[in-house]
Amino acid sequence: MIANLFAAPPADSAEEIIEVLLRRPGVRIERIVSTGQASPPGFWYDQDDDEWVLLLRGSANLSVEGEAGVLVLGPGDHIYLAAHRRHRVEWTDGAGPTVWLAVHLAAGRGGEG
Repeated sequence: MIANLFAAPPADSAEEIIEVLLRRPGVRIERIVSTGQASPPGFWYDQDDDEWVLLLRGSANLSVEGEAGVLVLGPGDHIYLAAHRRHRVEWTDGAGPTVWLAVHLAAGRGGEG
């Protein structure tokens, strides 16, 4: 089946939409569509898996533990987050969809480069 990463989200939602595109042992690939959502105040992601994230459309600001300031992401920007590297979404563009591609890997199977 052919699918398109830029296709409209399945339904209008006040919540971020997360679709699993592929799941295999040790790997999960997701399309995430944000429309102005951010992490709740005080909430930090602290995941057991490594994650590589690519911003395809829109814009977002991330805070990542150990980074000096907020990271501003635009189309084409990507970041690798090792397991348990705490991070949070500070802001996503509310004027249009922010589309992410997230690849989750069993810890230690990812890597920078």
